[in-house]
Amino acid sequence: MERKAYQFRLAPTKGQRRLLEQTLEICRWVYNETLAYRKQAWEERQEHVGLYDTNALLPVWKKQRPELKQVYSQVLQDVQNRVHLAFDAFFRRVKRGEKAGYPRFKGRGWYDSFTFKQAGFGFKVDGQWLDLSKIGRVQMIAHRPIEGTITTLTIRRTSTGKWFACFSVEVEPNPLPETQRAVGIDVGLTHFATLSTGEQIANPRFFRTDEQALAKAQRKLSKAEKGTPEHRNRRKVVAHIHERIANRRKDFAHKLSRRLVNEFGMIVLEDLNIARMIKNHGLAKSIADAAWSQFANYTRYKAESAGRTYVQIDPRGTSQRCSRCRAVVKKDLSVRVHQCPYCGLEIDRDLNAALNILAVGLHSLGESP
Repeated sequence: MERKAYQFRLAPTKGQRRLLEQTLEICRWVYNETLAYRKQAWEERQEHVGLYDTNALLPVWKKQRPELKQVYSQVLQDVQNRVHLAFDAFFRRVKRGEKAGYPRFKGRGWYDSFTFKQAGFGFKVDGQWLDLSKIGRVQMIAHRPIEGTITTLTIRRTSTGKWFACFSVEVEPNPLPETQRAVGIDVGLTHFATLSTGEQIANPRFFRTDEQALAKAQRKLSKAEKGTPEHRNRRKVVAHIHERIANRRKDFAHKLSRRLVNEFGMIVLEDLNIARMIKNHGLAKSIADAAWSQFANYTRYKAESAGRTYVQIDPRGTSQRCSRCRAVVKKDLSVRVHQCPYCGLEIDRDLNAALNILAVGLHSLGESP
């Protein structure tokens, strides 16, 4: 069995939207109160408070604050589980010697989702309708059928005020017909990707396309006084532009990764250290806009689901080595053509790198290029 996610847009009524907003605010209060309790227990008594200890507080809090009864009990338990996971991640980073940020309290508007953690309890799917405990029957734009067994449901609000239902589903693997075709992929900025087949995929540069519109909206936002309706409206305009960029980038990555998985039985990509590359301030914005990690993640999980072979290799030397004779030919980033003085090969720099990436990937699996 493997996990799959389905996301559908919700169309709540005005009353349901108000109940959803109230649910988020109650969940935010429980999150902050749980975090404060654990923080206080450690600072005053050096006492470690676990998940079950905080779960036992919910009945007490419900007596003190009756509005907590307006939210399904397992939803509140999941909120406390989020605090528990935040502390686990914090301690794990401390143990590794990494820079660890202590779990933070959530300000108004900064808690944007809640989860029903058990299918059949608190929610029910009925075609185009979603029955939610304490909220009602909400219309759902189900653009495709849900395949598999639903395990959890998360209701999420975006920064632009849209509501989505996100289902986590367990499904049986559905492998695609076998193919012996293999491809190496070199990602870049001049072209988004160059395939070892010779195909070059243009870089869409979604952020660069909307950069001027975003800058104009942000200037208007900075001039509006905080807390006013004008500030809220202008903030929503900025959020809409960011959302549009993210949606276009996600759509591009999904479509390209799906096409590659359908065409090739083996896909080899570079294992890039994006965090280190972004420290180059001259290229940071372009690297972030390309979103190579997003594309790699989408390709990986689609390949696993389809029974394809997905390999990530160390990219060191792939752009400097000749793909024909394996000799090292040093060249700066500005040099876009690979010219080998030893064997005479002259091809595009990125194509040469893609061929090397494929060769290294095949070698790592014990196969000859």
